[in-house]
Amino acid sequence: MKILKAAEDYLETMLMLKEKHGYIRSIDIAEERGVTKASVSYSTKRLRENGYITMDEDSLITLTPLGMEIADRIYTRHKVLTDFLLKLGLDEQLAHDDACRLEHDMSDETFSAIRKHVESMK
Repeated sequence: MKILKAAEDYLETMLMLKEKHGYIRSIDIAEERGVTKASVSYSTKRLRENGYITMDEDSLITLTPLGMEIADRIYTRHKVLTDFLLKLGLDEQLAHDDACRLEHDMSDETFSAIRKHVESMK
């Protein structure tokens, strides 16, 4: 199943918030992404319908195994690509912004080559 870039970004944000706070709330997603609560509500509804997240009675969000797999893949790509771009000499904000764009469209083969190169530089 093909997932939209926006959905990947939401799942990645959810994983980052889970690591940061230990929980995921819609309000925190809105603040982190700089979007309205209504936008988050719409997106979380679609993510729930597609089996990527669940929400409990307190509106806390949990990534399903499928949602976690996608979030982890995108977040790993983001971290590796940011590290790679920083090593090339880009400033932190530009490296972060470009990694956000690249993480979605890069082939697995290209990403694996970059990851291998970054790991060899450590």
